[in-house]
Amino acid sequence: MADLESMPEDWSSALVVVAHPDDMEYGGAGAIARWTAQGKKIAYLLACRGEAGIDTMNPAECGPLRVNEQIASCAAVGVNVVEFLDHPDGLIEYGVPLRRDIAAAIRRHKPEVVITGNFRETWPGGGLNMADHIAVGRATVDAVRDAGNRWIFQELRLEPWNGVKYVAAASSPLATHAVDITDSFDASVESLRAHKAYLAALSGDMAEPEPFLRGVAEAVGQRFGGVLATSFELLQL
Repeated sequence: MADLESMPEDWSSALVVVAHPDDMEYGGAGAIARWTAQGKKIAYLLACRGEAGIDTMNPAECGPLRVNEQIASCAAVGVNVVEFLDHPDGLIEYGVPLRRDIAAAIRRHKPEVVITGNFRETWPGGGLNMADHIAVGRATVDAVRDAGNRWIFQELRLEPWNGVKYVAAASSPLATHAVDITDSFDASVESLRAHKAYLAALSGDMAEPEPFLRGVAEAVGQRFGGVLATSFELLQL
């Protein structure tokens, strides 16, 4: 595979849009920590509250718990603006309502970069992605253009925003760029560890934040100068 290029850092604000609590923590949180340490302003938008994410916990109890864990997770990487939509966990649909919600957030936050999760059919290595991730990622890409079209979603009564320079998808099998997270790796581990209840219900490699994230960062680093790194598929507008 070809070496990865360095992610551009000629920007000052970003909006992260993902489906569930923990999505960004399993790939891109080290980059978020690096960028907030540089003084960049970053906010999060989650399409759902993760209420169907723990098999042993009733959704009515699970949703509020996972919201609190996500807020703590974001604080660990320097983010204090965390917003949640109410699309149903596990049943998020690509469509106009989702695009409208994301476009509204883009118009309100006015980011230069929009960061989302992997929206391809598979993960690096070939494992199948899930429907929520694909729907939210694809809707995010489209909502960036929607946000800039003054004739779409006029009911939002928000000024159009055409200032997005890049869309970056974390952990894509078609990654083109990477970020050195050597200095922010520990923060990324703490960010994932904040999802205590979620991790406690898992088994296998993904239940152990430090070794899992280190393995991924080292694998990406093999294509990026041997440092600890996290990868993104970069789409330029």
